Amino acid sequence: MYYLAATLHTLGLHLHDRATAATATRRDRGSVTIQEVLWAVFAIAIVGIVVAAIRAYVSNQAALIK
Repeated sequence: MYYLAATLHTLGLHLHDRATAATATRRDRGSVTIQEVLWAVFAIAIVGIVVAAIRAYVSNQAALIK
C-alpha cells in the first residue's frame, strides 16, 4: 500500500513540475499588449467615422444657408 501511495505522490509531483514548466515558457506574454493595440485602433476608427459623418452633415447644412 505504501508503494502505491509513494508512486502516486511522485507522479503528482512530476505532473505538477511539468505543468509549471509548460506555463512558464509560454509565448503569449505579449498578447495583452496586442489586444490593447487592437482596441485602440478600433476606437480610433470609430472616432474617425463619427468625425466624417459630422463633417458631412455640417457641410450639407452650411450649403443650405442662403
